[in-house]
Amino acid sequence: MRFDFNFYSSILLIFFVHAVVYAFLLWIRGRQQEAHRGDQWLALFLILAALYIMPWMVGFAGWYDNQPYRDILFYTPFQHILWIGPVVYFYVQSILNPAFIVDRKQWIHFVPGLIFILFHFVMVVVDKLILKEYYFLASGQDPDFLTLYQVVGTASMLIYFWLSYRYYRLYRKLMVQVISYADQVVFEWIHVFLSIFILMLLTKILFFIAGLLVDLDYIGNWWYYLVFSILTYFIAIRGYSNQQKATIRFEPNLLQFQPKLIADSSSVAENWEEPIEVLDPIQPGDISQVIDPLLEEKKAQIQQLMEIDRWYENPTLSLADIAKHMESNPSQVSRLINQGFSLNFNDFVNGFRVRAFQEKIKAGEHKKQTLLGIAYDCGFNSKATFNRAFKKCTDLNPKDWVATYTGA
Repeated sequence: MRFDFNFYSSILLIFFVHAVVYAFLLWIRGRQQEAHRGDQWLALFLILAALYIMPWMVGFAGWYDNQPYRDILFYTPFQHILWIGPVVYFYVQSILNPAFIVDRKQWIHFVPGLIFILFHFVMVVVDKLILKEYYFLASGQDPDFLTLYQVVGTASMLIYFWLSYRYYRLYRKLMVQVISYADQVVFEWIHVFLSIFILMLLTKILFFIAGLLVDLDYIGNWWYYLVFSILTYFIAIRGYSNQQKATIRFEPNLLQFQPKLIADSSSVAENWEEPIEVLDPIQPGDISQVIDPLLEEKKAQIQQLMEIDRWYENPTLSLADIAKHMESNPSQVSRLINQGFSLNFNDFVNGFRVRAFQEKIKAGEHKKQTLLGIAYDCGFNSKATFNRAFKKCTDLNPKDWVATYTGA
């Protein structure tokens, strides 16, 4: 097989090979470990990214100037940009939601990309088997780089980026409402992944605009593919190193931006009807607030669980735990906390943990153990979560607060 090694082809070849290798590793891990099943979507993304840079890589390796390689490039679709967006969207869902599955309806996302492949098949039949001359390719332009296809593909990726980012925000909204350790499961990797992906798209748009203003030659456009390759390599490394696992199953609603929990019978009360709606905190004075005559009684029950029974010391305390104890369901308990305390569940529980920490400092516990050790005793399960929660409650970091209180 022809491949002219030079600076331009060799640099892209390095990133191409690495993308394929990481895709293989991610695919194997996703197949073997249920907790990493989302890796299969990332593997597919890396394969699509490798194919995306391939025409430019082999183009500099002499394919466009020699047969039969020129026809291979023309008649074979390499840049499946109508598939990249859906793959990104499904990857985000598979990482954040254990309940995510691809049903028959969702395969419709891949129909536009299949149509593009069918178009190439028609070209081969007409040009090679029927007319036996260039008809569709009479202009000598690779269909992968038709302006209409590139514009539609970029628009598609922007739309799926928006859907993915909205899904991620919805996930974060749900976590602070149902678990007390939300900082541990916010999946910063997904935020990084989406940031890199939008950077890829913005770079593509920037080079497209530059091409309209000045005549970018083949080498000029090569720099865009180099940037794309570097960003793909970064995604491959970070994606493979991601070890976080999602545990909360939910049903998304991107239009109303209202997630719903999906029941897990092992951890909730029997009267939980699925799915369960989780509401935003109701602020004091909200005219939409519904007055519940039993509100104070129910608030007192939760107050006792926290202040007397010290449930906040459980580092993995969840809304479902309290709902099961109260023989209720998470939806009702969430509404109670949001309406009665004007807080989401995460902030509500961490508030008790912060106050417990302060009480221990006042009792001189900091003379016996470290601040982080005291924080763990109060229910925090990481230094980062402790620092963020403490600063949110007091506007000070723990060390500054202790120094201010003790005068040290």
